Amino acid sequence: VSYAVENDVPVMFVTEDTTRSNPEDVKMIYHRAMELGVRRLCICDTCGHVTPNGVKKLLAFIDEEVIKDAGYQRREIEVNWHGHQDRGLGVANNIAAVEAGADVIHGTALGVGERAGNAPLDQTLVNLKLMGVIDNDLTLLDAYMQKANEYIEVPLPRNYPVFGEDAFETGTGVHASAVIKAMRKGDDWLADRVYSGVPAGDFGLKQVIRIGHMSGRSNIIWWLEQQGIEAEDGLVAHLFEVAKSQKRNMLDEEIHAAVAAFGSS
Repeated sequence: VSYAVENDVPVMFVTEDTTRSNPEDVKMIYHRAMELGVRRLCICDTCGHVTPNGVKKLLAFIDEEVIKDAGYQRREIEVNWHGHQDRGLGVANNIAAVEAGADVIHGTALGVGERAGNAPLDQTLVNLKLMGVIDNDLTLLDAYMQKANEYIEVPLPRNYPVFGEDAFETGTGVHASAVIKAMRKGDDWLADRVYSGVPAGDFGLKQVIRIGHMSGRSNIIWWLEQQGIEAEDGLVAHLFEVAKSQKRNMLDEEIHAAVAAFGSS
């Protein structure tokens, strides 16, 4: 540490497994690091052990009993939070860290990392945007996620929040009907919110109407119109019967096959 500081190399002092360590040990180690010139501390939940309430208590301890007790102002020391997903609390803990005043939050695309992974950076950004904590343009975040999925070969489940294929798909009739009504009015803002807790457009995505066993005729008519296919009554009735025989939402190619089958009958 001394060598790096003396040569003007910025130093971040990272303590492994901070959340399960003896507080007095943490205090002693950080005090010594700051004495040597460290101005960046990284508090790590290496094993994904802590809860959001624990994050807030730990960061309050770092602020009051570590940094200030060592004679430094909080603004002089950069506090980083590094979380993991072992209990599925990575995003919740990241948010708690922000609320507790952490300066930098760590995460990875798709939560890739050892064991259950690191805190998902993408979901953290989505939530901070929706909370009004950040105002960054995140419309390219989906493209980033798709590239991460492609290059690091970590699965992107269909039901993954926001960026999975199913995240903004609506197949249920009453839900789809409300979304379609907003779309027909040209009210994209409303269409993005009437049955979605996350506005798709804010993240470079859009609402998608699907056809399945819980769909109504409005789903079918909308889908046909979007494909440039005339929504004549016989075809709509045929697709309605096909949809009711399914156990899930149909893929586009399956619907096209059903349309072709109707045309050849």
